[in-house]
Amino acid sequence: MADDKKKTDKDEVIPEILANDEGFKEIMSLFKEKGFFQRFASIATGLGKPKDSREYKEARTNLQRLMAPVVAVVLPCLIIVLLAVFGKSKGKDSLVVEVQVEQQEDQQEELQDIEEPPPPETFDDFTPTDVDFSSPNMNVDVATPPAPDVPVSAQPQAVDAVLPIKSPVVLRNVYGSVRSAGMRAQMLASGGGNGHTEAAVLRALRWLKATQEADGSWPGNKAAMTGLAILTFLAHGEKPGESKEFGDTIQKALEFLLRCQDSTGYYQPKGNGYGHAIATYAMCEAYGMTMNPNVRASADRALDLIIKGQNPTGGWDYARVLPKDQPNAGKDSWTVHTTRDDTSVGGWCAQALKAAMMANFYHDPEALEKASKLCVKGFKKNGLPDGGFGYTSPAKGGLTGVGTLCLQFHHAANDSYVKNSLDNVLSKWKPHFVGSTPKRVVNEKPKELPPGAIGGSCPAYAAYYGTQAIFQSGGKRWDEWNKVMWPSYVEAQFIIPKGKTGADCKCGQPRCQNKLKKPYVDADGNEQEIGHWVNTDSLTDRPVMDTCLAALQMMVYYRYLPTFKQVDVPAEVVADVTEDDDIVVESDL
Repeated sequence: MADDKKKTDKDEVIPEILANDEGFKEIMSLFKEKGFFQRFASIATGLGKPKDSREYKEARTNLQRLMAPVVAVVLPCLIIVLLAVFGKSKGKDSLVVEVQVEQQEDQQEELQDIEEPPPPETFDDFTPTDVDFSSPNMNVDVATPPAPDVPVSAQPQAVDAVLPIKSPVVLRNVYGSVRSAGMRAQMLASGGGNGHTEAAVLRALRWLKATQEADGSWPGNKAAMTGLAILTFLAHGEKPGESKEFGDTIQKALEFLLRCQDSTGYYQPKGNGYGHAIATYAMCEAYGMTMNPNVRASADRALDLIIKGQNPTGGWDYARVLPKDQPNAGKDSWTVHTTRDDTSVGGWCAQALKAAMMANFYHDPEALEKASKLCVKGFKKNGLPDGGFGYTSPAKGGLTGVGTLCLQFHHAANDSYVKNSLDNVLSKWKPHFVGSTPKRVVNEKPKELPPGAIGGSCPAYAAYYGTQAIFQSGGKRWDEWNKVMWPSYVEAQFIIPKGKTGADCKCGQPRCQNKLKKPYVDADGNEQEIGHWVNTDSLTDRPVMDTCLAALQMMVYYRYLPTFKQVDVPAEVVADVTEDDDIVVESDL
């Protein structure tokens, strides 16, 4: 018992001694867990001690240990903040992405075998008949004016102006899916075309390629002729970047129109408006087939002038040269409205509107739709209720096809003006080619024409529109028209055989003699025959315009889907405009 008591007393005394010992306290403090703030305070205190002291060295050691977790937390937070700040500041930069739109369904890529038709009929046995068809004076300014004094807008370098972008040829409404090789073959056969018409088209495309100028244009009124040539290639489904034989030709032509567009959106050279309207039509259709952003921007600016230049009465007049005291003196402008509605120039404007509607790109779609409906009023102003359209007033002249086609294109195919024009005027025409042929080279319209041949000063121009209007109506009327048209046009084409040059062409046109110095060779290195047409219209840029208008007629079978074959499109609506500019809509439903 005594020993146990001594041991207990001793144990109680030792802790008291240690508790009062400063060295023991210091040692025990090293084993005591400190909180974050206590450690931070001791570090701050230690760093204030002399550098050779233990407290300072201990503080530095603890500080180094704390740096790792602090950096692990703070650094990621800092990076996140910096990314958020700089990422937001670059939000307005454009991202250029290559566009590639594939066809929705595979189409047959080879032309179907087409039954060879009988040889084209000749016209040697026709009984001469004097036919008097009055036609208004369509004053197309084809002379090339002096260099423009309007500043030309900056354009991208030529190599980058029209980048090849794969896109479908499937557009809206009357285009349909008709310009791929397989669909062309089907439409060609069902519409009444054949191997002869397609061969004539290929000869014409090759002639156009061979006669293109180095700057990408065609001579005469360059904006108009280049636009017509582009439309001719596009009608055959040829596109830049995809057409092996004609892709470069189309690209150069599009780049020419981009370069010749001035700062106001007008395609130079200045004229009476035909060149700008035709070039705009070509660029609108080109955008629908290429989806190229530069083409879209150019077409949008050009179309804006046409829409703003539409008269309140619905049509278009020539571009006006403003008086010297006006703000835009010396510039062609359509902002000066008149009451003169020109059916001829209006026809090209209306076709440009239609191409823009199908390509669906214009920045103000409501204004485009309004212009489409209003143009019906402008054409009917120059129309007769029982059929026929005149130049600037009602008549049954050579522009009947213009008014008829444009109403068909702008929601009025069932209008009585269209039906009566088809029944009472166009059905009486016979689309014989009027002009020079390999069998009969003439420099003026022959005095003796086949029975029913279109008369007037510009029969080929009238036939270009008439063919499209009749095709849109379809049926027996089209069968009768086509039966006369295609043999006449195929027979009239001047052909330069394989291995021959322009010197061997019988047309007598300087264009062939001076431009075609060597045989034509295609993209595969094979010699091919080429061909063109020479009509006797009084107002034309011969023979480029002659060839384009004829070739477009030979492609009518697949250029547009006929209105009577439209699919997945609401029932046709007939639009009319009252005298107070209200739109009256009649439906077949």
